[in-house]
Amino acid sequence: MRKTLTLVAMAALLPAAGCASRGKALDEFAVARNAPLVIPPDYSLTPPQAGTATLAPEAVQGQAIEALFGGPAPRSQSESSMLEKAGAERASLGVRSTVGDPATQIVDKGATTQTILAAAETNGQDASASVP
Repeated sequence: MRKTLTLVAMAALLPAAGCASRGKALDEFAVARNAPLVIPPDYSLTPPQAGTATLAPEAVQGQAIEALFGGPAPRSQSESSMLEKAGAERASLGVRSTVGDPATQIVDKGATTQTILAAAETNGQDASASVP
């Protein structure tokens, strides 16, 4: 038992003993070469001058959106026609924030519609429907 304990202790200490062997300390900078320093290009930026007009926050936000997403994309004739027939100009702009509101009226789908929506998907070959 004592020999086994001694062997286990030596096996555990052996990997750690290699780190301090020969009295040399490890040099972490000897592993990879440092890249040479590079002077950045001159962008000819001028500091702002006192008394000049600054952009309004709305203009800055508009510029950021324009830079990220580009301008409005042109719609095709068929898409414009479909949106016109669907009444896109009468749509409420904040509809997404009112959908989850408890005061929003919703349409009761009824038991038959709920049964159809909850039905398992099949090939359609074996599907059958019965209306009570």
